[in-house]
Amino acid sequence: MEQISQNYFLQKNIRKSLDKISKIFIKILPIYWAFLTYMLLRPGVENHEYFFMFDGIDKVLHLGIFAMLGFCFIAAFPRIKFSYFFQIMLIYAFLTEILQEKMGLGRSMETLDVVADTIGCLVGYYIYKQLVKRFL
Repeated sequence: MEQISQNYFLQKNIRKSLDKISKIFIKILPIYWAFLTYMLLRPGVENHEYFFMFDGIDKVLHLGIFAMLGFCFIAAFPRIKFSYFFQIMLIYAFLTEILQEKMGLGRSMETLDVVADTIGCLVGYYIYKQLVKRFL
């Protein structure tokens, strides 16, 4: 009986912690998402060569920014089903690439960007789940 009550209070504390984290990320998510949309859809500019630049750096950047988006999204909505999370992220990735092509502002649609975006979202999801499992 004592074990059941300990589990109940542990579950309740975890739920409270997730709700606190969710309230924070519900405020961060729209700001980050708006900034990301702006950055993905703004007119293309000529990039200067820097020492840290390499072929494929844009794919690494796509992966990183979408990992952050995936992390923020699942942190804001921790009870969402994985299938809904994945569909929302995939639709956003495709939509931004299609809009880049259709807007004609010096950007183009690239399939590998969608792949990097998708992998990034999954990485963000996985990192969040691992942090919750480890610390909560």
